[in-house]
Amino acid sequence: MEQESPNQIDVQVETNYMESQSQPEEQRFVFSYTVTIRNEGEMPARLMNRHWIITDANGKVQEIRGEGVVGEQPHLKPGETFRYTSGTVLDTPVGSMQGSYDMVDNLGKHFDATIPPFSLARPGSLH
Repeated sequence: MEQESPNQIDVQVETNYMESQSQPEEQRFVFSYTVTIRNEGEMPARLMNRHWIITDANGKVQEIRGEGVVGEQPHLKPGETFRYTSGTVLDTPVGSMQGSYDMVDNLGKHFDATIPPFSLARPGSLH
């Protein structure tokens, strides 16, 4: 029988096309995304690093790795939520993002919190 991990991080993402910052005639499409990270586990955990994979409609892939999110390494007790907004620029009106957060629990054990794939799309780009 598989032992259930005390670490369970839920990640939800909402996206928004930033029309005022985009320049479609120059293949510049700006999106913001708001991420909600919730510790649904039994142990506190800190977000140490992020890893994003961003793919546009041409198949161009950008990988982004870095410390924390928006300059922070939030520490989440069980039941706590951390929300932040960031953004990305694509060459196409449609794309997707996915990735993971490198988390560490109070025992020093590292684990990944998966960021499920989500779409970035200028309104009217998808049918």
